[in-house]
Amino acid sequence: MDQSELDNVRALLRSKPRPLAGPSVASDSTQSVPSGPAAYDDALTAWRFLRNQGIPASRLVIGGDSAGAGLAVALIRRLRDAHEELPACAWLVSPWMDLTMSGSIFASKDAVDPIIHKTYLNELADAYLPPGMDRKDPRISPLYADLRSFPPLLIQVGSAETLLDDATRFASAAGAADVPVTLEIWRHMIHAWHLWNAQLEPGRRALASAGAFIRAHVDVRS
Repeated sequence: MDQSELDNVRALLRSKPRPLAGPSVASDSTQSVPSGPAAYDDALTAWRFLRNQGIPASRLVIGGDSAGAGLAVALIRRLRDAHEELPACAWLVSPWMDLTMSGSIFASKDAVDPIIHKTYLNELADAYLPPGMDRKDPRISPLYADLRSFPPLLIQVGSAETLLDDATRFASAAGAADVPVTLEIWRHMIHAWHLWNAQLEPGRRALASAGAFIRAHVDVRS
């Protein structure tokens, strides 16, 4: 990313993101997530609420960005372990998959990423987790989870993110578990760039790509 492009991105960060248009979507995000296992239980409660409305699992998609992407994966794992029906697919944006922060790209991308830095993530993890909880617990660090029998995954991440390594390593782990996985690395994009879709053309294209992926996997007949 050259200086002019980075300046444009930083200008976008000072602008207010426009809410996404279209159908109502239930998703997990970093903001307002209760701490530790409470978030894990709340995600399951939200899923069961939708299922109790008579919505087939084949018409539901689980998605999230950043820590919410990890929570989405934890929910799918919990459903699978309980032998419940799984969602049609999952959409993971700029996923934070390893709370041990073992990725090698944190240092090399630190000067490029205008939002996410290792020190900041460590502060979030300390605030998020109950005392004594292992940061490799697969409920909070899906990189270390058993991903077998997962539904198709779409992972979107920017090349300018310190979390790039989380996305690529998770995609590799999912592929090794025979999960159908699509990894999109968007050149020069920052953390959750979709939020600035009003001003950022790659944000609109990323949303369109996600929409196409979801339409290809959701069973509209049920």
